[in-house]
Amino acid sequence: MRFLTEFVSAYGLTIAYAALTALAGAAGVWVKRLVGRYRDDKTKREVAELCVQAVEQVYRELHGAEKFAKCAEAMAEMLAQRGVAVTELEIRVLCEAALAQFNKAFSAPNTGHAYE
Repeated sequence: MRFLTEFVSAYGLTIAYAALTALAGAAGVWVKRLVGRYRDDKTKREVAELCVQAVEQVYRELHGAEKFAKCAEAMAEMLAQRGVAVTELEIRVLCEAALAQFNKAFSAPNTGHAYE
């Protein structure tokens, strides 16, 4: 028992510092992943909105699947340049969501007021 008491009094503080450092390091890695995921998701949404707007503006003569193909191609290339990984499913969902938002802006009833 005396040996344990001496060991804790001699090395207890060092062990506590090491444990706290390990916990802080693990928390830092977790926060970094969380922030990175949030930043990547935000970038994906912004790129999707930009690509939908560009495709609607540039490729007016195309319809349906052809417009989606152009949007998906542009999104994949822009995200790859930024180093953001994206799946085909994410591209489809993000394009559809951005297109719905784009169409919603034009289908809103016009009451004559610029801001509502």
